[in-house]
Amino acid sequence: MTWTIIFVLIIVGLVFLLLEMLVIPGTTVIGAIGFVLIAIGIWQGYAAHGTPEGHYLLAGTIFFTVILIAMSLRSKTWNRVMLHTEVDGKANLIEENAVKPGDAGKSSSRLIPMGKALINNEYYEVSTFGEVIDPGTEITVVKIENNKIFVKSSN
Repeated sequence: MTWTIIFVLIIVGLVFLLLEMLVIPGTTVIGAIGFVLIAIGIWQGYAAHGTPEGHYLLAGTIFFTVILIAMSLRSKTWNRVMLHTEVDGKANLIEENAVKPGDAGKSSSRLIPMGKALINNEYYEVSTFGEVIDPGTEITVVKIENNKIFVKSSN
């Protein structure tokens, strides 16, 4: 087997190991395939070119594997591809006095136990206390806790 094929097996194996560690962790299939490709490449180096060249290939593979993993795990390596924006929006912000306990409204989706409702001509995400409320049902706001609106059926 030529050196080109041996190096390709080892490089593809290293790429698979990096994919397993950084992109698709938890599958172990890609990592196992990568490890097998590296082992086949080293074994073929010993078989085709002899013991001294096999030792050099093994030492080089271990050295470059350690260097590649160390470089890829450094945080500065991934700064170029990371998203640097912050998400500062909040969902379901309720203005003071826009919705109060006792306000009436109508469910616009099925509340099982969460869904959307029209209260005071505004749509809000609301929760029930475990009951299922069909769309178009009249509802009443029971309480507001941490920007979460709890309702019950008015019927």
